[in-house]
Amino acid sequence: MATAFAIEVSGIRKSFGKQVVLKNINLNVPTGKVFALLGPNGAGKTTLINILSTLVIPDSGSVLVAGYDVVTNKERVKQSISLTGQSVAVDEMLTATENLQMMGRLSGLSASESRIRATELLKYFDLAEAAHKRMKTFSGGMRRRLDLAISLVVGRSILFLDEPTTGLDTRSRQALWNIVLKLAASGITIFLTTQYLEEADQLADEIAVIANGHIVAQGSAEELKSRIGGEVIELRNENDQIIREFPTDGSMEGLKRVLDQYNGSFSDDARVSIRRPTMDDVFLDLTTEKQEVSS
Repeated sequence: MATAFAIEVSGIRKSFGKQVVLKNINLNVPTGKVFALLGPNGAGKTTLINILSTLVIPDSGSVLVAGYDVVTNKERVKQSISLTGQSVAVDEMLTATENLQMMGRLSGLSASESRIRATELLKYFDLAEAAHKRMKTFSGGMRRRLDLAISLVVGRSILFLDEPTTGLDTRSRQALWNIVLKLAASGITIFLTTQYLEEADQLADEIAVIANGHIVAQGSAEELKSRIGGEVIELRNENDQIIREFPTDGSMEGLKRVLDQYNGSFSDDARVSIRRPTMDDVFLDLTTEKQEVSS
């Protein structure tokens, strides 16, 4: 069922006992785009992705995934999505090829179709040389790539990635980012949750920031950064450590206003530098703001 939005969320609420996890969540994910849900631990990211992938039923509100309701049309939703969770879902004693072939058979492919698909995916994810190695010998990055490959054994239009690079080193994280971008270029809609600000900045066409169960902002990385102002002034001490940071509008008048306002707190050894806002600035601004509103 082709729609302008691959995912449509309206008024979703979810509690576990007395703990309210999601509070009136509303968001739309355009078809064929990479959408990142960014937030700290406990913000509700995994709960929302579990609702979108039919694993958890919301208390109220509605969700359409690929045009199908996640509660009343759960099977059609499952036929439209793939999900890669935070843990690696592979059999340690099997080889990469055996894991992929097993998942192919469980997904309804014939033995020959499973072999062909396993070969294709191992090549696509740069795992061909490790095809016949047992999983227990794989590095963390290789495991995550195989886990992603397993989720794509049967082609789906929407891919959910729940914190896909957690625990990976910088090189492995970058390799997985390249794969995500390649998948997005093929037309797959990708919904990922992450704690990594750079990850959302590098991968996502659109980002939603969640804090304390609320969506506190949504837009492109540049749109979110524009909330901070044109520039950020950094005040550094004699050891080049950042003491304070001040957002400005990027104008000379704005710079002068900040310097005049805080001049009394500057030591003789202090140095001032100016930089563009980052997703770190956005994240701190949005989550701090939400905490103040909620308190």
